[in-house]
Amino acid sequence: MRSRVFSGAGSLRIDAACFRPLWWMAGVFLALSAATRLMLWGCFGVEAHVPALRLPAILSLGVLNDIVEALYLFTPLTLYLALAPVRWHRSGAGRALLLGGIALMLAGMLFVTVAEYFFFEEFDARFNLVAVDYLIYPTEVIGDIRSEYPVAPLLTAIAMIALLMTALLARGLRNWPGTAVIPRAARLRLAAGLMLAIVAAIALWPADRLSFSRNRVVNELVANGPMNFFAAFRTNNIDYHAFYRSGDPTQMQALLRADLQAGGGEFVDAASGDLTRRFPARADGLGKLNVVLLSEESLGAEFVGAYGDLRKLTPEFDALTAEGLMFTHAYSTGTRTVRGLEAFSASIPPIPSESIVKREGNQDIATWGKVMRGLGYHTSFLYGGFGAFDNMNAYFGGNGFALSDRSDIDNPRFANIWGVSDEDLFHHAIGYFDARAREGKPFFSIVMSTSNHKPFTFPDGIPGIKAKGGGRTAGTRYADHAIGEFFREARQRPWFKDTVFIIVADHGARAYGKADIPLYSYEIPMLILAPGRLPPGRIDTLTSQIDVAPTVLGLLGLPYQAPFFGQDVLRWPAGEPRTLLFNHNHDVALLRDGTLCVLGLRQHVSCERYTRLPGAPGPATTQLSRLPKPDGPLTDLATAYYQTAYDLFESRRYR
Repeated sequence: MRSRVFSGAGSLRIDAACFRPLWWMAGVFLALSAATRLMLWGCFGVEAHVPALRLPAILSLGVLNDIVEALYLFTPLTLYLALAPVRWHRSGAGRALLLGGIALMLAGMLFVTVAEYFFFEEFDARFNLVAVDYLIYPTEVIGDIRSEYPVAPLLTAIAMIALLMTALLARGLRNWPGTAVIPRAARLRLAAGLMLAIVAAIALWPADRLSFSRNRVVNELVANGPMNFFAAFRTNNIDYHAFYRSGDPTQMQALLRADLQAGGGEFVDAASGDLTRRFPARADGLGKLNVVLLSEESLGAEFVGAYGDLRKLTPEFDALTAEGLMFTHAYSTGTRTVRGLEAFSASIPPIPSESIVKREGNQDIATWGKVMRGLGYHTSFLYGGFGAFDNMNAYFGGNGFALSDRSDIDNPRFANIWGVSDEDLFHHAIGYFDARAREGKPFFSIVMSTSNHKPFTFPDGIPGIKAKGGGRTAGTRYADHAIGEFFREARQRPWFKDTVFIIVADHGARAYGKADIPLYSYEIPMLILAPGRLPPGRIDTLTSQIDVAPTVLGLLGLPYQAPFFGQDVLRWPAGEPRTLLFNHNHDVALLRDGTLCVLGLRQHVSCERYTRLPGAPGPATTQLSRLPKPDGPLTDLATAYYQTAYDLFESRRYR
């Protein structure tokens, strides 16, 4: 019996039997998508406070997203089934091509299901900008995956399941397509209708159309992974004004200048919209000392003993806090290395959605390095991996930093896909600084480590550290061990006593939790040491990564001018609230006086009250409660920061 799914004037009709492979594949896709949601909820939903009562809504709304994604996913198969002649479908070659294509599609769907599990495990989210970035650098990512996961067994299992499912389908298609016929005019109408439906979906159905909950993880479960990926790909470098809340540029600049003025300095030319401030020399400064910043990969404050962790993972860092200034409430601006590097080097807000390290037009901008070169310093960027990753060499090289990466490190003791071990990097850095000291010129260097990262593999023979398979705790232990080795070696150098050291993480270990911006995931350790010159102490003022450059420059007391958005935390007026800035995927946020204002795509704005409770960083020490409506003045201030930063960078005026 024939079931018609299309009928028109006269004899035009499309027989549903023609699309039997499509219905079967769509059913598999919808079933796999639902199973993925149940799997992700079962594995990660409880931790994010997603109750089982939410599942009916998650599954029912999720299937709507899946149907829209199926429209994209199965367009090639639909057009093939409709436009290829029936005699071709009946031929042996036609059946072989169809079944081969179906086998590949099934393998792809199964692979995405497995990949979504591991991605959610790491990032507590569906595919997003991180997934897009990772595909740009397949060498490092594929190597990481091969080291961390059982790739061969997984791919073998996926291939076997896909072939079994294809064999079952082949049995059901023995008599297909039978007598089914699609007239030519009907085929053209079908193709045109399908294209119109896709255009409508692109225009009217964004990936987060059905995000209904205040719990971010609920919305991630409702979402469709491939749809999220392509949405992230399309918005990887977008126009701020087209997607985010904006205001009158003159008013925004005036509002921003008033907020920045609390940190001192004199605006050089405020009338032009330029934010450059001039800071005079300070008689109480440390003077023209060397400056070395150790940017520690993924070292969240939640792992550090000095910040309340009880696992004793960081004895070296904890011991160093007795010699320096420990910043007890320091925060990263984002969840990626490039966000930390842009904050340290350029003291600029984390504008959505891509870091300036990877944006066009990032050469010859205002950076800490440019300031230091103007003061007579040699400036450098040292990296344990290959600097082509994340555009790091192009960014730092285009801004006057001398470069030295993995290609310059001969005979490392240990290396994995991300780079040489931190010990190898730091030993290389010591030699590099020895050479600079012999030149008789002060040096400023940003040193970016790599070891505290999946696959968490390290040199053999280090007491208490698993060389492989120890996970994040082993990563923290090894990063801390390497820091201790660096300082033991550096203390033997004559330039040690003339150097300011900064130890700070590029970001936390992982952004997780139900909040849009889970702030406890952004808490990082930060320590400034100048042994024999700087008395130790604790700084409880809220501090951002964009404050590092102004704070160290203020500590040195050297005169400079720059359009930096950060502030000198050591000279921050008592009682004055701090302004912190954050980025997560497409959202950006501003925290001030306990209120977090989040700016999202399509001019979305929300505000939450943030309370930091006593204790080690983590969910139990933070409270976020959504305000019934956005805080107007704070929303304007957040808009002023991000809009102005975007405009200055894009117009090549951040100079």
